[in-house]
Amino acid sequence: MRRMLFPLLLAMPALALAAPPPAAVTIDPPVDRLHPSAMAAFVIPSEDGALNAVMYSAAGARPHPTLLLLHGFPGNEQNLDLAQAARRAGWNVLTFHYRGSWGSPGRFSFAHCVQDAANALAYLRQSQVIARFDIDSSRIAVAGHSLGGIVAARIAADDPRVVGAFLIDPADFAAIGRSFADPEKREAFLVDEVRGDMPPLAGTSEARLMDEVAHAGSALDLVATMPALSGRPLGLIGTTRGIGFMAEAAARAARKAGAKHLDAETLETDHSFSDARIALASRLVTWLGQFQH
Repeated sequence: MRRMLFPLLLAMPALALAAPPPAAVTIDPPVDRLHPSAMAAFVIPSEDGALNAVMYSAAGARPHPTLLLLHGFPGNEQNLDLAQAARRAGWNVLTFHYRGSWGSPGRFSFAHCVQDAANALAYLRQSQVIARFDIDSSRIAVAGHSLGGIVAARIAADDPRVVGAFLIDPADFAAIGRSFADPEKREAFLVDEVRGDMPPLAGTSEARLMDEVAHAGSALDLVATMPALSGRPLGLIGTTRGIGFMAEAAARAARKAGAKHLDAETLETDHSFSDARIALASRLVTWLGQFQH
């Protein structure tokens, strides 16, 4: 999602941080020699494929809150700086590539992305995984960027045990599909968002992905997920040069549904937060802080 396909609605100015970035964003913590931070790579089975995954394990012997971090389409920006910042703040972070992307076995589709994320969430609750990575299974949150934003919203809406969702310039694929009634918008999405992102994907085609978006239903409807998320902490961070109007529409829906723990903001940057990485990491770490105890 590199270009904005619709006019920006109700643009909000970027808000300056009221304080310096949290220490976890800019400062390495002391080394814990008995229980140091670590990184592990492994594969998570998922339906007819598998997910190439990495766990960033936090230091310390106690059970750690854990963040499932989901990248966008196709995953050129993985937001691993956010994973590192969250780990410095005391969180385990699990990230992975969806089936059929970047060497993960299987066939890529947007529907599979939702299944894959749900399977990764279930993986974090397996007893042997909890023991291996010192996971506090009562504090699992999800975060996602672009495609990963709607996927994070969907799996959190379907699983009330997820403590909260942090959505980063999330894409509303149902809204995009509805926009295809305008042939120019359909062609713009094909050329600007799909065609150049096919190389790391397997088992699919431009036509299949475009058809999937055109017929996206409630599973990929960002606004429709908001009532199910309104009772939990929810972060919605949009961008002025990306698709922030989708985050803003979701924020309006969350407020209408009675959300009481909503952090919504639009930063003056592009869809990849190219010149706002510290600002984005600061907001994520601050948001995660409400689950620390």
